[in-house]
Amino acid sequence: MQMQNTQYSDWMAKPQGIPGCPPGLEYLTQIDQMLVRQKKDCMEIFTGWEQRNRFEIRNALNQMFFYAQEESTCFQRQCCGPNRGFVIHVTDNFGQEVLRFRREFRCCVGCPCCADSCNCAFEVYVETAAGEPIGKVRQGQSCWVPEFRIMDGQGNQTLHLQGPCCVCDCCADFEIQTLDKSQTIGTVKKKWRGVATEMFTNANTFTINFPMDLDVKAKATLMGAAFLIDFMFFEQQNN
Repeated sequence: MQMQNTQYSDWMAKPQGIPGCPPGLEYLTQIDQMLVRQKKDCMEIFTGWEQRNRFEIRNALNQMFFYAQEESTCFQRQCCGPNRGFVIHVTDNFGQEVLRFRREFRCCVGCPCCADSCNCAFEVYVETAAGEPIGKVRQGQSCWVPEFRIMDGQGNQTLHLQGPCCVCDCCADFEIQTLDKSQTIGTVKKKWRGVATEMFTNANTFTINFPMDLDVKAKATLMGAAFLIDFMFFEQQNN
């Protein structure tokens, strides 16, 4: 049996297993807010050499329950920047992998005006550690405001994510809307972390709010949406 990671004294207690809930995602049944905090890398700050991103995932009490680390090639990190392909591995406080966020590298993608018509949308696939699909985030087609589709494992859209007309460090609030866009049920917000952090690093922090009773797979997919927003809008400007 693996011992609990004692490096952090503020880990969230692991809930009991829940029937129908993918193993490891029981934490998400007990929260209505998560904080996705990117860790600063000293080597990247002083050398400008792009390193693999690392994240802490915390609840509203600032208790950590997931740790995430990017897997990508050095070539793509230096030459492709935020457009690189990646796999983000998410582990719990026992070191067990519970989630994967995967984006394949593709050339000539990201144009919001022709995301659907030319099939050039950014996509992030959300999978269990065993590779079972549980969701997908797909960039929507829009020439005015950034939009994303939150989908389930079968490719059916369940939620809509809409951003502001101008995305910047001080204006990065994305509304989580119902499928028909008639109701806002939560937000994905970038948190301002101070002048020094914002100017000299790409260590960003996102706060995600959602209903407590939202399906855990949808909550996990919204985490993937925060990663995609980070790569699309905030990874480049600080490099």
